[in-house]
Amino acid sequence: MPNPEIKNMPSETENKNSIDENALKPVQAANPPHKTLASSSSAKNNTDLSKTVIFLDREMSQIAFNWRVLAQAEDRSIPLLERLKYLCIVGSNLDEFFEVRVASLLAQNTVDGELVEHPAFLAMLKRISNECHQLTKRQYELLNQEILPQLSKKGVHLLRHSERNEAQRAWVKSYFEREVRPLLTPIGLDPAHPFPQVVNKSLNFIVSLAGKDAFGRGTGIAIVKAPRVLPRIIKLPDEISPNGLSFCLLSSVIHAHIEDLFNGREVINYSQFRVTRDSDLWVDEEEVKNLRQALQGELQTRQFGAAVRLEVAKNCPEDLARFLLEQFALDPDRLYPVDGPVNMVRLGEIVDYVKQPNLRFPPFSAKAVAKYSHNDIFTLLRKQDILLHHPFQPFQTVIDFIRSASLDPNVVAIKQTIYRTGMNSDLMESLITASRLGKEVTVIVELMARFDEEANINWADKLQRAGAQVVYGVVGLKTHAKLALVIRREEGGILRHYAHMGTGNYHPSTTRFYTDFGLLTAHPAMAAEINEVFIHLTGLTKPKKFEHLWLAPFALQPQIIKAIRNEARIAREGRPGRIIAKMNALLDESVIRALYAASADGVKIDLIIRGACALRPGVPGLSENIRVRSIIGRFLEHSRIYYFRNDLEHNVYLASADWMNRNLFRRIEVAFPVLEKSLKKRVISEGLDPYLKDNLNAWLLDSEGHYERKKVRGNQPRFCAQQYLMQQLGSLSDSDEE
Repeated sequence: MPNPEIKNMPSETENKNSIDENALKPVQAANPPHKTLASSSSAKNNTDLSKTVIFLDREMSQIAFNWRVLAQAEDRSIPLLERLKYLCIVGSNLDEFFEVRVASLLAQNTVDGELVEHPAFLAMLKRISNECHQLTKRQYELLNQEILPQLSKKGVHLLRHSERNEAQRAWVKSYFEREVRPLLTPIGLDPAHPFPQVVNKSLNFIVSLAGKDAFGRGTGIAIVKAPRVLPRIIKLPDEISPNGLSFCLLSSVIHAHIEDLFNGREVINYSQFRVTRDSDLWVDEEEVKNLRQALQGELQTRQFGAAVRLEVAKNCPEDLARFLLEQFALDPDRLYPVDGPVNMVRLGEIVDYVKQPNLRFPPFSAKAVAKYSHNDIFTLLRKQDILLHHPFQPFQTVIDFIRSASLDPNVVAIKQTIYRTGMNSDLMESLITASRLGKEVTVIVELMARFDEEANINWADKLQRAGAQVVYGVVGLKTHAKLALVIRREEGGILRHYAHMGTGNYHPSTTRFYTDFGLLTAHPAMAAEINEVFIHLTGLTKPKKFEHLWLAPFALQPQIIKAIRNEARIAREGRPGRIIAKMNALLDESVIRALYAASADGVKIDLIIRGACALRPGVPGLSENIRVRSIIGRFLEHSRIYYFRNDLEHNVYLASADWMNRNLFRRIEVAFPVLEKSLKKRVISEGLDPYLKDNLNAWLLDSEGHYERKKVRGNQPRFCAQQYLMQQLGSLSDSDEE
């Protein structure tokens, strides 16, 4: 597919001067307020590189990504339930942002329990606070002013106590007495009952009481924890919901009957609250003898890490909010009063209840890429590689590959890496089956996959009980590579290798919502190198020098920089230099410096970066040949693609790695080439070109760190990359055509 925007880029003969390395040193600058800001520079059109901040602020860039997600919830052309889901995604993203990024920043700047009040650090915290408060405010405005009222008009009602009729109030009271009250344990605070431990992100209430307790004491504050076993969204019976579906929040149920918990006391004020805690696990992998046991112990304490954010109801009295801040040792900037439930993510449960098709995206079905039956997949792979583009093509092909291997008597061994796979997985069950059937099964399970640790520990235990060899990767490095290898004994007794490599996780659920590429191949040299990767990971041997694979933390970053510099050399020699890269995040400073240098040499560079980006595009003398865009749509863009023109060799690599320091140096990652010309063309025409043409879901990053949504100009046809791919590769309702 041609890209009409490429012709608008600067001539490849411009800016061939090399960049002064001294100009690439970042300096501090103030951060201008802007809701989609990703920059830490207030300089405008400043070409004096020695005074210009050349790296955008990571935290501001991550918050800017969430503004782009929130824009989907603002988009009135998107069905209502999908808009609600985007609101919930923003809530989930903010939770993780505080649990991981903010918590990490605070931990790095804390000495002996005291925050180091360095001016630059405090200014950064202030910027984060301002942006997150604005984002949260807009999130709840959309919920209350647009999405809930419009859902109500469509027959989907989320009812507050004041909005419930007599019959509904009676049912809610009965539900409270029957299901809720028996599980509540109010705690009146006194010297014998100090402030209780509050679990991370749990729903709680603080209550201010008048009068004396049963023992004649004036305990004035009580805490009520909402039981975690109760649903947060409660569907009212159809017979008392004459105008459609009616729901209420557990918080609303407790609010309505909180006085019933304090017989003989007057409830003066109360508020729901929720605390977000540091959730990054810390295990000294050099010291522990059994990583799994150490991690299991650490998981139990994750719920009670240091507090980083406090959410309360917007009408929470000031004295109660101040009391909570003191208990959690938080400053006022980290207090978030919200006009609605303190955990907006829970509202996503409504989406599961409602079946109205007009409130959702039109149905989409992935089409099978090839016909095969049991064991025929190996015959097919001996003839050709299979390129899979999820979710437009089904992940079932990968599941079938592993299942066929588990049942095939000629398969002698299966090796696989697991980063995220979920609590229920047919793929993992197939590995267990293979092991029980006597095959050599080796699974490298990453125990430190954030928020999936418990699921991975459970699978590791099941695999070991079935007789599989389970390895937990390399100490200090997360195994993030997505690799599966099948070894099969074939005619003449030879062993043939079949492999799958991917850009995304072996997680059947997320493959329906994340865009990713996967390659199934029987290419002898490539498959042999994958086997060497497994030998390296299990035996901790020094990896061999590979012809095809780029392996982190050893060769991936040097190979990326080498390929970038090769394009720069080609451009300096007067031929077209071209780089296109697509990934989740771009933060590694060395790679960014190489891209800046290539831009100055005249290489045309397009970067499709979904989330955080520290590169500043379009700066004269630095990055004027670089364009950065972000695509936010129906599916989460997750594939990593590196394209280098290389004098018409058209080198295409797929990878599990973003261009981040952690991926390049603190993880086991693999980038692999697409060798067949027809499949190269597919990656370019499906994974790159449509996204460069997109004028509906694309956001363009400018040199100041601001994102602006791409607009359709004049008679320019509307084009959505994901829409195009659904229509070309899958089965989509005509009603959803642009």
